Amino acid sequence: MEKIKDRNTLSIVSGLIGQVGIIAIDTISRHAGISKRSYREASAGMFVSKSEAQSVRGQALGLIMTAAVSILGAKYIINDMSKNGRDKLIPKGVLAGIGIGAIATAIPNVVPQNSVKPKDAASNLSYVFSNMVYGLLTTFAAAKLGHDSLFDTPPQNDYLKPTEQTSEQMKFGNTAR
Repeated sequence: MEKIKDRNTLSIVSGLIGQVGIIAIDTISRHAGISKRSYREASAGMFVSKSEAQSVRGQALGLIMTAAVSILGAKYIINDMSKNGRDKLIPKGVLAGIGIGAIATAIPNVVPQNSVKPKDAASNLSYVFSNMVYGLLTTFAAAKLGHDSLFDTPPQNDYLKPTEQTSEQMKFGNTAR
């Protein structure tokens, strides 16, 4: 399989893969009665009324807005991996997912006209878990689908020679940088 060489394309692809995780966990949580509001409803509720957010058009709006945030989050994840390497993907994915999700969940909750914001702990915990899954899927997708050249950035401090190899260099046997 050919790797993706463009950061924006990789952001779109890996962000949408992560969004699939959000939708899956959110749907399961909603059907199990854990979450009172779907992620899509909460997102659409920033822009339209509660009844409109629950309609098909509102759900579509929520899906589009969630996709936009997912893609922007993927761009952050890719930039972070470019600076810090593609090792330790699980902690990087969990951290990114929770961080991006916290911001994405907080924004609808502070918009005064949002009548769909979840106020119960179960819904918000479901969102946190959805965000963790998003972060993991997006991070793994970006690391596996992205071309090596996207992650081969020059060191910020090129005055001192490194004293130790990074875990990525040890894993792949790369000694020259």
